[in-house]
Amino acid sequence: MTFLSLHPRSRSAHASGLHAFGKPCVLALITLSCFFLSCRHRDPRAVYDQSLLAFERGRIREASEQADRGYKEFRSKGPQWALRFAVLRGRIFLWQGMPEEALRAVSPHDLPRADGDLEVARLRVEAAANTKLHKVAESERLLAQAEGFCAALDYPACVDVASARAKLQMEQGQFKLAQDSFSGVLVKARAHSDPFQEASALLDLSWAADEQGRFDEALDWSDSALHISKPLHFEDTAQTALGNMGWAYYKLGDSEQAREMFIEAGKQAEELGDTLDQEKWLGNLAYIQMDADDFSSAEQSFRHQLKLAQQIHSVDDILDALIGLAFVSEKSGKLDEAQHYADDALLKARADHDAGDEEELRLLQGRVAADRHDHAIAETAFRRVASSADAPDLKWEAERSLARLLEDENQPEAAETEYQTALTTFEIARCSHQRIDSRLPFLSNAARIYEGYIHFLVTRGKPNEALQVADYTRARTLAEGLGRPCKAGFAPDPFNAPAIARRAGGAILFYALGKEHSYVWAITARETKMFPIIFNEDEIDAAVQRYREKLEGPPAILAASDDGSVLFKMLVTPAQDFLKRELAAGEPIFIVADGSLNNLSFETLNPEGSAAGQKRYWIEDATIVNAPSLRMLPDSRRRAEKLEGNLLLLGDPASPTAGLANLYPPLPNAAIQMQTISKYFSDDRQKVFAHDQASPSAYLKGHPEQFSYIHFVAHGTANRTDPLESAIILSPETSTAGDDSFKLYARDIIGTPRLRAQVVTISACYSSGKRTYSGEGLVGLSWAFLRAGAHHVVAALWDVSDASAPPIMDAFYRELKNGKSPGSALRTAKLSLLHSQDFRSPFYWAAFQLYTGQ
Repeated sequence: MTFLSLHPRSRSAHASGLHAFGKPCVLALITLSCFFLSCRHRDPRAVYDQSLLAFERGRIREASEQADRGYKEFRSKGPQWALRFAVLRGRIFLWQGMPEEALRAVSPHDLPRADGDLEVARLRVEAAANTKLHKVAESERLLAQAEGFCAALDYPACVDVASARAKLQMEQGQFKLAQDSFSGVLVKARAHSDPFQEASALLDLSWAADEQGRFDEALDWSDSALHISKPLHFEDTAQTALGNMGWAYYKLGDSEQAREMFIEAGKQAEELGDTLDQEKWLGNLAYIQMDADDFSSAEQSFRHQLKLAQQIHSVDDILDALIGLAFVSEKSGKLDEAQHYADDALLKARADHDAGDEEELRLLQGRVAADRHDHAIAETAFRRVASSADAPDLKWEAERSLARLLEDENQPEAAETEYQTALTTFEIARCSHQRIDSRLPFLSNAARIYEGYIHFLVTRGKPNEALQVADYTRARTLAEGLGRPCKAGFAPDPFNAPAIARRAGGAILFYALGKEHSYVWAITARETKMFPIIFNEDEIDAAVQRYREKLEGPPAILAASDDGSVLFKMLVTPAQDFLKRELAAGEPIFIVADGSLNNLSFETLNPEGSAAGQKRYWIEDATIVNAPSLRMLPDSRRRAEKLEGNLLLLGDPASPTAGLANLYPPLPNAAIQMQTISKYFSDDRQKVFAHDQASPSAYLKGHPEQFSYIHFVAHGTANRTDPLESAIILSPETSTAGDDSFKLYARDIIGTPRLRAQVVTISACYSSGKRTYSGEGLVGLSWAFLRAGAHHVVAALWDVSDASAPPIMDAFYRELKNGKSPGSALRTAKLSLLHSQDFRSPFYWAAFQLYTGQ
């Protein structure tokens, strides 16, 4: 399990919200040439429009230099041009996070006041700068004055006044009201066909959604802004949208995707000269580094952020960096430094009247007090944060910290209450997200709370209750897709684990890995017993990674390795004696994995007692089946016998591209595999789509819900950053170059009517997936078919061999026809290859895994 530390201040960015005075014109070549060659008689309109265009395109340095030159050069031509360039300079300073400079830019003593649109624009800059400086009353006065102008006549700059009013509402914590105001700005921008203002309004809407904790909505708004900005070369707006998407992913628990976006957005901001956003994304990246316990890198990133924030005098971001340095110092045990940074930050937060930051610092002070065993101060701090309305994102973290503190004080009843309170707070937040993409990663935000509560229950002599809590975290999104409601609260269903094992017809190994404590529960029809695993999550992850690399490498390297034996001793040996009766009786072993164990083929592990020079694999002793959770284990009595039902077979598709760059060349043995499978079904009980006919629409429109067996023979792709974009590669629907009509996506599979298939087989590379989510396991094509309703899915953990796939599938279907269960049939098929001359190496047979569900 992983843990995501939380902090309340929004580290997303928003648009400057300051619009142009009229649209920037595209200058003629002669005008551009004259500008760059410093012609004697320059047109101020052309110079202004060029400066504005540079600003909207995100070329901040260029825009700033041109606006400065224009102001100096043309202020003598009249107050209108002086003010026009002054306001543009003010806009640029605001975008750079420099409100005091913005005020100075539009308020020189010799700059006269104007009437109409230009004065509205000046007032808007002054109001926005005062909002940034938290001078609410002054900002209110200036906006009222601007709104007075707008009441008389709807000037173009009045749209920006509405945006400024919304930003003031954000400053005052009126997020829902601000959201409605930003929506009004968006409507006007679209009515005026103004894409820059539209993109800016979308960014502001993402900011408002973020502050309300609706991170999936924030993601959508930012994504929309990105799609507008990129083709129109609004480069700074585009990088801001990218960074905001990273923030939304981070808050949804998807640190991996967030990290890539922060890095890319930071690079773009640096290239554009946008120091404000550069240091924001750097600070966000530092939190990801800190969550991964890379404290040295996190501290370096926070220090760099602090330096950049000081360069542009951004008070808010100086405060952010100090808070980050305080947290990373506490987590790395530097308590004096943590207290120093916290005290410095607290003074700035109070001067800034920032209640959210004060609560975050109070949580930090509680942690420092707890580290120093000053429990009274720590408890006071945690309880205050937990009850505060100023920092809703910190609530469950404060409740978890209080639970740990009460546990240390030997107050078990109170500690258990706080653990359950923290989990209830979290689960309410989780159920508020409706999208699959949001719920999938979100559970990682509470992984530390669940880990702590499970360990608490174990130490209190309640291993069965701990198992119920651990299973409550598993396959939540998968189960909800199959009709289980999302419980907006913490309420694990009580169950009888031996009865589940009895109904499933086998024994169960249930794993829970943690940063500090790991466990395995062995469950039989007789009883349940918990065994501690003496290795932590990081040690197990490293061992699994080493073994996976050797499984997919040359057989000689695997033969010389003892990684399979090491992992068996780590994971299976503690419970091996307990399962002797079940293993002797040939009962299947259901694995409910956790974390990196989802990437492990348990049947390739090497039990003790292998003969010298000859490895023995666990598959030779046991039938291994993967299950998402205890609640989703099937009833063995429901098993179909002797290939009852019909077959939907798709494969040997036409290659979507040609030439040397073809990523998906024809599979030489695809036709053989399809013939092998087809022979087990009569003509009237199968529907076959091959070559050009094997397209995504053939599956989606072919009523897959009517088939008992579904089989694909094709290439597959596993998308790590967005697992629901994993796809089976079929024949293209059209001949349009560059389209993706040949991909049957995981998200499309989920959208079909409920499947009734007994077995779905995906004979494709990495069809199990590459991305593991906390509680959900591997998410990819196999997960998608289980969520669509399939009872069993056969999918691959790595690149399957085109040569070994036909014989293993032939044996698999033969055994199914003979009445074997899917688990037993697949094991027999694998053993036939293991005992063959050509395919003994696990590389050829172990990739295919069986996943079972209800």
